[in-house]
Amino acid sequence: MKIVELERVSKRFVKPLDLAERIAQKLPGGRGITEEVVRAVDDVSFAVDEGEVVGLVGESGCGKSTLGRMVAGILEPSEGAIRYRGKEKPGLEVQMIFQDPFASLNPRMRVVKREDLDDYVDALLVRCGLDPSYKRRFPHQFSGGQRSRIGIARALAVKPDFLVCDEAVAALDVSIQAQILNLFMDLRRALGLTYLFISHDLGVVEHLSDRVVIMYLGRVVESAPAEEIFNNANHPYTQALLRQVPRLETRKTKFLPIVGEIPSPLAPPAGCHFHPRCPHAVAVCRQEPPALREIGPGHLSACHLNDT
Repeated sequence: MKIVELERVSKRFVKPLDLAERIAQKLPGGRGITEEVVRAVDDVSFAVDEGEVVGLVGESGCGKSTLGRMVAGILEPSEGAIRYRGKEKPGLEVQMIFQDPFASLNPRMRVVKREDLDDYVDALLVRCGLDPSYKRRFPHQFSGGQRSRIGIARALAVKPDFLVCDEAVAALDVSIQAQILNLFMDLRRALGLTYLFISHDLGVVEHLSDRVVIMYLGRVVESAPAEEIFNNANHPYTQALLRQVPRLETRKTKFLPIVGEIPSPLAPPAGCHFHPRCPHAVAVCRQEPPALREIGPGHLSACHLNDT
């Protein structure tokens, strides 16, 4: 059963012209002055099945956090629809865990209010690996890993079915990352949770995802079961990301970053957004955006190389 469905979802952020720009727009030669429009998410469709962990991966600026906030109901789509068990609006069954565990906590408030000190809160803290005696502390009195656990406990307090995890371990040391990832998996088994796990790190996503969705500059470029992505990636961007994942068998390899910088979403390239950085780009890549289509069972890719 599909718990969340995204249908042709887009999100635009528009910066209105200020007074000086509006005046300049009316002067001779001012026709080129227009509002700045960032198309953060561009025509994205996919679904998350109940009990599934979907990893959403891409470089910074690709739109994955914006997409996560729309799924969590924090932002409204500019176009398209997001349905939660067939409903248009999420309730408390969808919760979000944010990237910065310190910024997501109010520094002036204790972890739990005095009137909320009950057996339910104690049990929730224990489930997330925290000592209930810590509940009267302030956020600055916790380590990064403990703050992450508090963020998870807060999200679980309303008994959600679906968690959107936005770079939930990115700010943590590697050893603490492993502890939090193990906690996510334990909670999944114990509570039957479904996750949309957002990350720029394929190495992290590999260990907990059933399926992986790759985004580039607002668009989905590839989607497949996790094993298929890591063993048989199709899109050149996915292949480039995988080359950056450290492996024991490639410990003597010199890792090189993907050529070029991710283009500005204010002026994305025509055709395939990845073509300025793609070593396999041909003429059609510069002219026509490739369709996201099935190239194997459950494996979707948006690349003109699949047209032949």
